[in-house]
Amino acid sequence: MTETRAEQASRVIGASTYMVLATADETGTPWATPVYYRSRDDREFFWVSSPEARHSANIAVRPQVAITIFDSSVVPGTAEAVYLAATAAEVPPDALEDGASVFNSGIARSIPVEDMTGEAPFRLYRAVATEHYVLLRGGDPDNARGADDRLRVDVGPRDQPGGMR
Repeated sequence: MTETRAEQASRVIGASTYMVLATADETGTPWATPVYYRSRDDREFFWVSSPEARHSANIAVRPQVAITIFDSSVVPGTAEAVYLAATAAEVPPDALEDGASVFNSGIARSIPVEDMTGEAPFRLYRAVATEHYVLLRGGDPDNARGADDRLRVDVGPRDQPGGMR
């Protein structure tokens, strides 16, 4: 059976641990940074950062972000990528336990909630994807343009219990 584009997006998101987070400040000056992430249902993306980091300060004034997830180790011309439009924010206190459980799933050294609150130097952030796209390489049979392009996909909920990656 052939993999659908939505399944491709889900596979790329699940196989990766870093995403490139693109933000902009109040004047629109862009900034991009790689962050380690965990995902729930391929729609929510959690990471831990300092609120003093440039991308965190940008999110505080402009929550619209763009995200790219890809494997940079593959041979040129064979890459797969997922592009996301999302809205990001610091996780509020009433959702911190839940968000931390997603972020800490599957990592060797979890970060306790106490290290993301109060005087601690880090905070938990979450981006909620509003749009998903996959890379269509120039030679892809679904790509009529011939140059690399992107295709919007509808990524539904996972069948896995808890839907976490």
